[in-house]
Amino acid sequence: MENEERQIIETIDEDGNVINFELYDIVEVDNQEYALLLPADDDEDSEDSELLLMRLNKEGEDYLFETIEDEDEFNKVEEYIKTMDDEEDEEE
Repeated sequence: MENEERQIIETIDEDGNVINFELYDIVEVDNQEYALLLPADDDEDSEDSELLLMRLNKEGEDYLFETIEDEDEFNKVEEYIKTMDDEEDEEE
């Protein structure tokens, strides 16, 4: 098995606290990329970890992670991710 290096994303919450996340996956919906992030401090094998969904924008060479404020946009991406999960379950 290949040894994949974890990609850690450092974010700052509304209180100024630094929180580290691991980049789990990137999905594209309607020509917009979204990042799925897992708390970096959680146990890697934990199935109870909650994914965080953020809009991903590229500014120059940097990527910016933005909170999705629009409920309709969030729901659309969430539904897309659920259909991906359903397809993976069917393949197993």
